[in-house]
Amino acid sequence: MRVLIGGGTGFVGRALTQLLRSRGHEVTAVSRHPGKDRITWDELSRSGLPPCEGAVNLAGENVLNPFRTWNESFRQDVIDSRVETTEALAKAITESERPPRSWVLITGVGYYRPSHTTQYTEESPGGDFDFFSRLVTRWEAAARVPGKATRQVVVRSGVVLGRDGGAIAQMLWPFRLGLGGPIASGCQPFPWIHVADLAGIIAHALEHEGVTGILNGVAPSAVTTSNGDFAHAMGSALRRPAFLPLPGFVVSAVFGSERSVMLLEGQRVVPKRTLESNYRFAFPDLPSALQDILT
Repeated sequence: MRVLIGGGTGFVGRALTQLLRSRGHEVTAVSRHPGKDRITWDELSRSGLPPCEGAVNLAGENVLNPFRTWNESFRQDVIDSRVETTEALAKAITESERPPRSWVLITGVGYYRPSHTTQYTEESPGGDFDFFSRLVTRWEAAARVPGKATRQVVVRSGVVLGRDGGAIAQMLWPFRLGLGGPIASGCQPFPWIHVADLAGIIAHALEHEGVTGILNGVAPSAVTTSNGDFAHAMGSALRRPAFLPLPGFVVSAVFGSERSVMLLEGQRVVPKRTLESNYRFAFPDLPSALQDILT
């Protein structure tokens, strides 16, 4: 299978590319910069979709970039990097004489309302109560293509954990120095997934004709994982103490009140349809995931 990946040079894109190539597929990335096995977004707009049987979009500005102030300009960058790239790929698919058989978009569990008690499956409502829920709703709407020639899948991802990027990269050194700990109370849910499993779910969706619609991209045990559980597991894996809480007001001061919701609140998300599709998680629990990442 030939697969086109928007954002294919990023953290998840590199893991997905490696996995797909290991299974014998050909991969081309859509990137802002030209290079080997890449096309640019401008080339996609000018020349249309290159021949491919599968398309994926992973593109998106890092919302928790600590070097960017949460202001109107950054909000717009967050929206454009997701919605405009998705619209560009959906338009190219729609206009293609030979559209791909499958089209997979990766969004986020921010679609669901933060709650310490409610459990969300793929059928749960959401999408219209804060910036992130409205963003995901608009993002997923941008991916829709007419007709039935292309099978469409949306994976709502949790916090992605991996060795070469994602959340772990920003958390690692405080924990190594013994300065890690829960954020605020630590009671807020922590919906997480190992990068190998997010790549695995995407590959599963591309390769299996029966997989359609919404899939939650979180580990099965994430529904019972709190931020405090994560901090304890991280400290245990590194053999370091993990009891120094990061006060909520500090998080709000650094990231802004709107963006800090991602860290101070959370969603209990169940990968119900993902498991029903017969995907088997390589890292279903946090200790095994962190052992793989940190050792």
